[in-house]
Amino acid sequence: MSRSATPEPTTAVPGRGPLDEPLGLTVYSLPNPSDAMDEGKRTAAGRWKMILVLLICAAPVVASYFTYYVVRPEGRRNFGELINPQRSLPNLTATTLEGKPVNLTSLKGQWLLVSVGSGACSEPCAHNLYLQRQLHTSLGKDKDRVERVWLIADPTPADEKPVDASLRTAITDAVILRVGTAQLSGWLAPANGQSLADHLYLVDPMGNWMMRFPAGLDLATAAKSKKDIERLLRASASWDNAGR
Repeated sequence: MSRSATPEPTTAVPGRGPLDEPLGLTVYSLPNPSDAMDEGKRTAAGRWKMILVLLICAAPVVASYFTYYVVRPEGRRNFGELINPQRSLPNLTATTLEGKPVNLTSLKGQWLLVSVGSGACSEPCAHNLYLQRQLHTSLGKDKDRVERVWLIADPTPADEKPVDASLRTAITDAVILRVGTAQLSGWLAPANGQSLADHLYLVDPMGNWMMRFPAGLDLATAAKSKKDIERLLRASASWDNAGR
């Protein structure tokens, strides 16, 4: 005959019920105030490191502009007129010859040598396009850091003229965009007594119009313009590269 196990009786403790049993507690350590202070110090140190990195990245740009605009040898004279204050590329929508919309701010990232003229492009306009191309070619290995831009400025779309086939050679590899005269005049400006189409304009890779070359350039004076461009390219060589 098998015997089933009989549980032993629990010995009751007089005067104590189930609720009187001691609780089992897990004890957690309290936060250390010094840990919070260390975390704050690490956060502050990280911010200062980030600021230092940004300053190091910006230093070549600041130094090159300081060198060109402030620390200039005595007797040096710019042929082109420096624009002060500089004017940033406007948030304007231009169109390609095929009618594709292009925002002017997309041109940032390279030096821009800009010519302006109507679609009809009379003789002075064609002459400026020719000199623009000659200047660009004469920069040699640095020409890839400069982009030629022809802004075709007509008062209204109704005034737009097709580009004459005779200009095709002069505008080969140039960026050609149509933009309204009124819109463009809010950014570029001619010298007193001149029109927008009389000048060549220089824009830096950050999109700032910063130099205007005199009206009526010829091959001799274009060589002086080239010297200005070369000085700027040398000053920015540490931070500016070809392409965008």
